[in-house]
Order: sequence, then C-alpha cells, then structure tokens
Amino acid sequence: MIGPLAALVTLLAGLLGGEHAHPDQRSTFGALALGVIALAAAWFTRSRLRVALAAAAMLLVGFGAMGRSLDGQQHSTLTSAIAEHSTVTLRAQLTADPEGPTYSASVLVRADLARGEHRTLLATASGDGAMPLRALEAGDRVVLSGRLAPLRRNGFDERIRWQHAVARLEDVNVLALSPPAGLRAVANVARDQIVNGTAALAPKARALTAGFLLGDTRAIPPGTTTDFRESGLSHLLAVSGENVAFVLALFGPVLRRLRLGLRSLLALAVIVVFAAMTRFEPSVLRASMMAAIALLATLAGRPVSTGRVLVLAVIALLVADPFLLHSVGFALSCAASGGIAVASQPIAARLRGPRFVREPLAVSLAAQAGVLPVQLWAFGRFPIVTPVANLAAAPVAELLGVYGLLASLVAGFVPRLGPLLQQPTALLVGWIAFVAHVGAAVPVQLNTRATYALGGLAAAVASLACLRARRSVSSASPG
Repeated sequence: MIGPLAALVTLLAGLLGGEHAHPDQRSTFGALALGVIALAAAWFTRSRLRVALAAAAMLLVGFGAMGRSLDGQQHSTLTSAIAEHSTVTLRAQLTADPEGPTYSASVLVRADLARGEHRTLLATASGDGAMPLRALEAGDRVVLSGRLAPLRRNGFDERIRWQHAVARLEDVNVLALSPPAGLRAVANVARDQIVNGTAALAPKARALTAGFLLGDTRAIPPGTTTDFRESGLSHLLAVSGENVAFVLALFGPVLRRLRLGLRSLLALAVIVVFAAMTRFEPSVLRASMMAAIALLATLAGRPVSTGRVLVLAVIALLVADPFLLHSVGFALSCAASGGIAVASQPIAARLRGPRFVREPLAVSLAAQAGVLPVQLWAFGRFPIVTPVANLAAAPVAELLGVYGLLASLVAGFVPRLGPLLQQPTALLVGWIAFVAHVGAAVPVQLNTRATYALGGLAAAVASLACLRARRSVSSASPG
C-alpha cells in the first residue's frame, strides 16, 4: 500500500505544480515523456528503487497532464474569436442536460472544430431561445449559432472552467438536431425508461426519486434541496458508489449464472452504461473506476483491498482528467470512501449493541469523519445532526436504490402497474424527505473554529486516557 499512496501523493504534487507553473507545450511534452519512461523503468524494477521511480513518474505525469489541460483551455482555433466576441455557427454534442431558472437555460457542449479539434463551451439562452435548448438532453448532436464570449469571473463560471469550458456561447439558437448514437443512445433510452416509470408518483416524490436513482435534481423544489443540505443528506441526491452497487445487485441474478470472464465483461458494460445514464458525475466516475479495477483484479486472480482499489482509481482518474482535482463532488466521494475503508471496521468493533445497528452507524460515522475536512474546506460548516440523519435515512435510501430502480423499470414498460409498484417507493421517499426536514430544523452546526476546538479537546482527553492507562499498568507491574 506504500507504493500506491506514494504515487498518489506525488501525483497530487505534480498536478498542483503544473497548475501554478503553467508550463509551455514543450515542457509539458517533456514532463510526460520522462514520466512514461520512469513509469516503465519502475515496472521492470523489483528493488526498493521501484517506489522512488513510480513516485517520480507520477510527479512528472501530473505536472505534464495539468499543463497540457491548461494549455488546451488557453490556446485553440477559437481563441481569437472569443476575444473578439464573434458570432459563430458550430456543430456540437451536449455533454450534460440543460438546466437553469425559468426563462433561461445553459448546458455544456463539446464543439467540433477544424482538424478534429474539440473544445467545451457553455451554451446559454434566455427568453424564447431557452425553450428549444431546454428540450435537449445529453448526447444530442446539434448545430448551434451564438456569440462567443470569455467566461465570467464569478463562482459559477469558475466551476465550469474546471469542467474544461473555454468560453461562453451566448444567445444560442438551435438550428439542427440529430439524436445520439452508441453509448449515449443506450443510456438515454434506459434513463427515459426509468423516468417514465415514476409517472405515477406525486411531483415532489418523482423529482426526489430521479435524484436518488439518477442524480437529476433539476425538478426538486428549492426548499427540499435546502432541507437535504442543512441536514447533511445532500449526498443522497448525488449518485454515488452505492448506486453502482445497487445496479450490479439488480443484475446479480443474471451475472451469477455466467462464467467469470463473461460475467466480468457484462458487469463492466452495465457500469459504463449506468455511468453514461448519470452523465458521468465525478462520484460515479470514482465508483465506476473502483468497480472496474476490482472486477479486472478478480478476473486476473489477484483481488486487492478496498483501500488499494480506491487509491488506484483516484490515480487513474486524475491522470485522465487533471481538472477533477478541483471537483468538490469528487473530493467528497473519495473522502467518504477512504473513511469507510479505513475506519468503519475499527469503529464497529468499539460500538455496543446489535450488529444491524453497529455496522450502519459505523459506516455513517466513518464516512462523515472522512468528509469532515473536505466539507469544512469547501463550505465552512458541518451539520452536527448529519451522522444521526444518515443512520435514519441511509438504510432506507439503500432499499430505495434497489426497489425504486426495479419498480421504475417495470413501470416504464408496463405503465398500468405504476400506481401499484410505486406505492412503496412513495413511502421510502417520504421517509427520507421527513428525516431531511427534521434534521434541517436542528440549528447546531460545526464551523472550522469549533472543529479545531473539539479536535483539541478530543486529543487532550485521549492523551489523559493514555497517561492514566500507562500509570495503571506501571502500578500493577511487580516492583
């Protein structure tokens, strides 16, 4: 485990170094080339030098990957047109679903440029032009006209910048539309089937079910979203590793009948399609990569621990997309998984009570301990009621993830069964919403200063306990 951890730490150092140094193309290419050479040397080395070579390789690869991504944002065939606010007509593909307040819409699109070049733009429209844009979905291929403009210096555009957007395309008009093909088409059919299967639910329950199952929170009322945020249950509305596990569990009866090789390939296909259904959310990317690594390791006859799989998955994703370093969702997902992998079993061993209470509580506490530093860094506060709220809501959310998905799929094919099949779904969603509402009413939250104070107090208590135990052992030992 020392090797992967060292590689991850040096990769992070390289990414941060590349971000602050802004290397030119030649330096970027040189760093990547040296990193690949060092990585190859580490692969064929069997001594202690292997860890040092791998760490150096990750440092260089991180530096070069971040530099390459930043250079791609700053230099393209659109650079001069962006500076001049030119009006353009582009072929593009939506990489997400449109969103935004009433009478306006925005969506990320991947524009096709000259010589096979591609760049991501934030397409926006308002008034009458927003309706055609809002009717689209991820994967649709379109021809758009609009006016290019630099990204603004505000919080929203800064977040979009770290999703590879290079500019805005404002006052968009949709000139032509063609449906997606391949993976996106399969994902959209499956996604639409699930959404159609929730038609029998009340609007609020339907919106929450779409959030639980697919991460689509666009239709959830603002007050409900606030309840989930204030109670620390927002992660239930963001598709995560649990949802990937739910999908695999749904296909479990079929997968278990197949041979190992075919089972692994089919499971990988299911994971990829589900990731596309959820629009490749960062938390789903982390979970999907972990599942893929675990499946491949099992197929190769070399199963690995959860902690090692997590580290390898994070390394692979950060190398593929260095900008994930600035994704709060990715950081929270990795922190929660790390907390569960490291601390859930030790916590469960020290808790009292029946197993069905100890284990979920231990997982909740471990996950919250993992995300606490990230949440304080990103939001500056942490609801004190979160562990209790998660204990009450998370098991129900797990049941909803399996039953709600199955019921929605069946109801999508047989709409007449929807009112009957979705009754349990409505009860499960109602309970989770009730827990979020009650939890949000608890006003106590930890800020950064309070957390430091509690951490210091806990360290002092632990030190006193250790000192007391040492004195007891000394006094009990023969003179």
